[in-house]
Amino acid sequence: MSRARNHLRAALSLAAASARGVTTQVAAQRGLSAWPVPQEPSMEYQDAVRMLNTLQTNAGYLEQVKRQRGDPQAQLEAMELYLARSGLQVEDLDRLNIIHVTGTKGKGSTCAFTECILRSYGLKTGFFSSPHLVQVRERIRINGQPISPELFTKYFWRLYHRLEETKVDLAVVEVGIGGAYDCTNIIRKPVVCGVSSLGIDHTSLLGDTVEKIAWQKGGIFKRGVPAFTVLQPEGPLAVLRDRAQQISCPLYLCPTLEALEEGGPPLALGLEGEHQRSNAALALQLAHCWLQRQDRHGAGELKASRPGLLWQLPLAPVFQPTSHMRLGLRNTEWPGRTQVLRRGPLTWYLDGAHTPSSVQACVRWFRQALKGRERPSGSGPEVRVLLFNATGDRDPVALLKLLQPCQFDYAVFCPNLTEVSSTGNADQQNFTVTLDQVLLRCLEHQQHWNHLDEEQASPDLWSAPSPEPGGPTSLLLAPHPPHTCSASSLVFSCISHALQWISQGRDPVFQPPTPLKGLLTHPVAHSGASVLHEAAAIHVLVTGSLHLVGGVLKLLEPALSQ
Repeated sequence: MSRARNHLRAALSLAAASARGVTTQVAAQRGLSAWPVPQEPSMEYQDAVRMLNTLQTNAGYLEQVKRQRGDPQAQLEAMELYLARSGLQVEDLDRLNIIHVTGTKGKGSTCAFTECILRSYGLKTGFFSSPHLVQVRERIRINGQPISPELFTKYFWRLYHRLEETKVDLAVVEVGIGGAYDCTNIIRKPVVCGVSSLGIDHTSLLGDTVEKIAWQKGGIFKRGVPAFTVLQPEGPLAVLRDRAQQISCPLYLCPTLEALEEGGPPLALGLEGEHQRSNAALALQLAHCWLQRQDRHGAGELKASRPGLLWQLPLAPVFQPTSHMRLGLRNTEWPGRTQVLRRGPLTWYLDGAHTPSSVQACVRWFRQALKGRERPSGSGPEVRVLLFNATGDRDPVALLKLLQPCQFDYAVFCPNLTEVSSTGNADQQNFTVTLDQVLLRCLEHQQHWNHLDEEQASPDLWSAPSPEPGGPTSLLLAPHPPHTCSASSLVFSCISHALQWISQGRDPVFQPPTPLKGLLTHPVAHSGASVLHEAAAIHVLVTGSLHLVGGVLKLLEPALSQ
């Protein structure tokens, strides 16, 4: 496989989106049109996705690239060549009304809020994000909805053939995580930029400190283009300020949602969790600035509400959110982020948190949700189950330690594979890791959890649990006796098997046609099955990986695969 083909995946995503007026992260305009293209004969959506998957870098080659990484700036410049080969020029992107958002935690939710606000004004919107949850076409949304399988198939094959016809041997430049050298940073003239919360993530690519990561994320700033950020720790905030000053980018600090609510009714958000208020505050500033700069709702340059007091950053305007803004915030949907599914005795809590700060926020949301739950009427126990996986260079010990205060009865680990074999499910295939690698990683997660359980063991089983780092003590749950480590953790080979064991046939939607008897051969699985079968309520937190959440949603919400 040539290096050019290895790179095609990045070019396909961006160029196909841009061809229809869609780009990272949000674009809006009065009209969007699709170029007419012929339908490929005898080619279905799954055929296109399978071909796209063959362009993924295999696991061995990916490790080689990490060891021999070249000049990242040269890689970004190469992206322009791939764009040209697709039939587009950077100047074509310059004509789009783009909002470009980066960050470690909350950038997707921020974009979802922003896009919904703009749609509430009657604007047509395009939204490119990564990764997807269930189907790859979710990465490209028009007016809040994923593009159809037919549109994805048409544009994929058009772009694929163009790149095949002009094939040359170039280095792999795919990054796909946002920042200075990300393929999306060929966007030169966004209307406005935003930086959501920053933390430690993708350290092998972005750096091993928050300050280094802030430098990378600040790479999306452009001369003269307003940018906004939420309150950050002192170090990364200072880096963002310096980065903006170097290129004459006006950077503003977002006021809190409380400041925008002052004098008016509280703002209702479509996404749960206290941490979503920060994302909503950033989204309001991005939408407000975009509308101003497009002369949709008032002309003139952006004016700070007062001189900056915090690390010399000016505070962005404090304004009264309009009725359209309120409607957009209230109607925002963003699956897999602080999402709750209630199914009979089971309640599924889905959040793709995968960094220490986002897992912290997830824990606060989960515990708050449990605190406000309705008590079951049955006589059986309430059972708490964790379903977890972590991928890449993330530290599973740090993430699992943050989850310990939730006092789970069972911790379940499995790879991000919906079924043992993914041959019939192209959207879930991943050739960048091997099956052995992901299964061994799950066993390591189980060992880490058991070790943490041993550390937490206490002679006083009814002692009050300690609060999670950074979390309010008011969210402590009622005393809950922990299980011993030998009886609390299990590893399954795929998501389907894990869900079968957790649900015990009690989820009215998730009903596998042929339940596997082998799931109960392990003594812990057998004894736990009895507990789950008799439980009055089962609370399941799924977290650690967006890909894991996507696989769970595929099984729990079959309509998402239609």
